[in-house]
Order: sequence, then structure tokens, then C-alpha cells
Amino acid sequence: FVRNDQKDTAWVVFPENTPTPFRRLPSFCVSMLPLDPIVVTIILLLVGVAASFVPLIPGGAVSTLGIAYYWMVTGDLETIVFFGFVILGAFTVVFDLLESALSARIGGASMRTTIIAAIAAIGLLFVLGPLGALLGVVGVVFALEYLRHGDLRRGGRTAAITAIGMLASTAMQLLLTVSMLVGFLFVVWI
Repeated sequence: FVRNDQKDTAWVVFPENTPTPFRRLPSFCVSMLPLDPIVVTIILLLVGVAASFVPLIPGGAVSTLGIAYYWMVTGDLETIVFFGFVILGAFTVVFDLLESALSARIGGASMRTTIIAAIAAIGLLFVLGPLGALLGVVGVVFALEYLRHGDLRRGGRTAAITAIGMLASTAMQLLLTVSMLVGFLFVVWI
């Protein structure tokens, strides 16, 4: 701690390699969380992994927030490693946002069906949870594509491809957020 004679505030001084503007933070900012920065970061990374299973909650963003918190508080990660984690987190978020629309479009659904299915997913997420969002999207895609073409087989095919795409997206998000967790643990402890 360094005393500041002008304001009677204790300041925490970090090493010179700590990123600017975090070299001198008031001690109350650093001591707000009584936890070790590694513990906070691991908790946020685990929340990011769990969020991979929930539609509309960007697990990659939560994981990236954990990495950014650790980097800002400790400055231990090299800048290139930090930006590698940020790029991986951004890729995960973009993948999360585009997955259901892309899977419906790849299955042959119209843009109208895709938009209505996305709205149904949001509404059913709050009512029935993640499973409700998945079933809602599949049900809406099937119903609207059946009404559009009058063919049960085509509506079922489009709905099945949409469901497979959404489940594959969840698996991909899980893989990416777990890789961020494992990568962080590797960088910090090895």
C-alpha cells in the first residue's frame, strides 16, 4: 500500500507490467471481493460452461468476462494470450447467436419461419426453460413448414435438421467454453 497524502486514501500499486489504467487502483476496488482472482475467474468460467446449455445466455461472453477480470486485476496473462481468449469467446458468442437461424435455414425453412421460431424460443425459454425453447423451435418450424408446403415429410425433415443443428450448436459451445476453462488453467498453473 502507498499512502496518498492529498486524499488520505490507500492505493494498491501493481507491478509495471500490469495493464494501464489498472496500475494504481484504490484499495477499496481491489478489496471489494475477498476472493482470490483465480477463484472468481474459475467461477465465471464454470458459469460460462453451464450457460452453454441455456439458449440466449452467451456462455462465451461470461467466460471472456472471467478472463478479462483476471487480466485486469492481476496482469498475469500475456497480452497475446488474453486476446486469444477474447477471440475464442467472441467466436463462441457469434456462434451462439447464429446457430438456430442457420440450422433452420439449412433445413429449408423460410425466413418467416425462422423469425417466428426465434420469437417462440425466447417466449418458451422463460416458461419451460431450455428444453421448452428447443421443443418450441422444433414445433414451430414443423407446423409452419407443414402449412407452407402441405407435406408432413418435408416439415418433419426441416424440424429434425433444426433440432440437430441446435443440439450440435450446444455441443460446440460446450467444447469452446470448456477449452477456455482448460486453457486458462493451463496458462495459470503450467
